[in-house]
Amino acid sequence: MSGVGAGAGSLLALIVALSLIGLYGSPGFLARCLFRPYWYLRQREYSTALLAGFVHADLPHLLFNSITFWFFGIPLERLIGTRPFLVLYFAGLAFSQLGTWLKHRGNPDYATLGASGAISAVLFASIVYNPAQSIFILPIPFPIPAPLFAVGYLAYTWWSARQARGRINHDAHFAGALTGLVFVALAHPQAYGRLFATLGA
Repeated sequence: MSGVGAGAGSLLALIVALSLIGLYGSPGFLARCLFRPYWYLRQREYSTALLAGFVHADLPHLLFNSITFWFFGIPLERLIGTRPFLVLYFAGLAFSQLGTWLKHRGNPDYATLGASGAISAVLFASIVYNPAQSIFILPIPFPIPAPLFAVGYLAYTWWSARQARGRINHDAHFAGALTGLVFVALAHPQAYGRLFATLGA
């Protein structure tokens, strides 16, 4: 597995640029990018499934996703190559939007923005490929082993999605994370052997 490309860097630059345009240049642009499951088919808002994954509703969300993508996306692309990386990213985006649509397609008031689903796919694929790494989460003052973080994150997002409270799209996070795990199983199943060996060490 090898290859170095500009896929992750280009995606990150596009996410930052489009988000800043929407946040500070053209608020109407954000409104046009909203992914609204109820109206997706009724008003043929097909482009929003893609556009919503490249803009963010606030600066903290953009910063958190950008930092996560930078630290995990760039190394992962170097490891697996640009084309597989892009397949992973857009599969994560597609399945996170599908999960959101399935749950909220009956709610005319629901709308969502953000790249979290696609970035969750990247993060979880990275964890499988590099199970020995640790993850820092503020304000926790110590590193968390990546596999332990993955289990806790999946449990938390599954539980939070069932609560249906707050503005965070936990369904997209959960679907994106599962997409990352499935991607590795299909593309490089031997990576799971290294993961299990690390857990058993």
